[in-house]
Amino acid sequence: MSVLEIRNLHATVGDTEILKGVDLTLRSGEIHAMMGPNGSGKSTLSYVIAGHPHYTITEGDILLDGESILDMQADERARAGIFLAFQYPVAVPGVSVANFLRTAVSNVRGYTEAEKKGDSGVIGSNLMPMREFRRELTAKMTEFNVDSSFARRYLNDGFSGGEKKRTEVLQMAMLQPKFAILDESDSGLDIDALQVVSDGINKLATENRGFLLITHYQRILNYVKPDFVSIFFNGRIVKTGGPEVAQMLEERGYKWVEEELVGGMVPA
Repeated sequence: MSVLEIRNLHATVGDTEILKGVDLTLRSGEIHAMMGPNGSGKSTLSYVIAGHPHYTITEGDILLDGESILDMQADERARAGIFLAFQYPVAVPGVSVANFLRTAVSNVRGYTEAEKKGDSGVIGSNLMPMREFRRELTAKMTEFNVDSSFARRYLNDGFSGGEKKRTEVLQMAMLQPKFAILDESDSGLDIDALQVVSDGINKLATENRGFLLITHYQRILNYVKPDFVSIFFNGRIVKTGGPEVAQMLEERGYKWVEEELVGGMVPA
């Protein structure tokens, strides 16, 4: 079993502190939902875990299976098993989904290491073998109901919101991370696209993989059942419980959180 631990994490952008002492433990085989209002710092937490260089960690640590990953670059964290699905995936005209995935999979699985060390004189010779890659990609696209035409399309270029999220599910299926962090993957999706994304998450939610599911709303949790739900407010986690926490937010909104915070009454 893998464990991802966030200990007393503080992070800033410039002179502004965004994360103010986050403590969180994720375990493989578990789905942890993180809910909170706009501007609370949820997305910042996901970026900091993934190693985004825009943020500065001023205190605390992030441990993967007991080892700190703070000194790792984003690509090293990806190879270690951390995957981040962005709220707004970027279009990459000129790079097909298939080429992007082959490069990403080759990097994560170590095919490119020999090339970096100079063991091969041919650029690209240490990518995953094309025949093997295509066989695996075809199988995953079939399993996750992704049309074969996606492989030839430029990554996220002209994609609908649902197509972008479906592509991210395909990325997860190919990369097989230890921990997948989904930053508002339900944002802007209609009900059909939401079900497709939820089905993909449920298929990938095995005993060998943990999920951090960041969302504003309870609706995706109608399809993806979390083991834990935390409320994120003003740069820290203020409450953690089971699925009943999401239902409480659905019924009462976020105003009560602020009111109880001001009174110092939010329970752990």
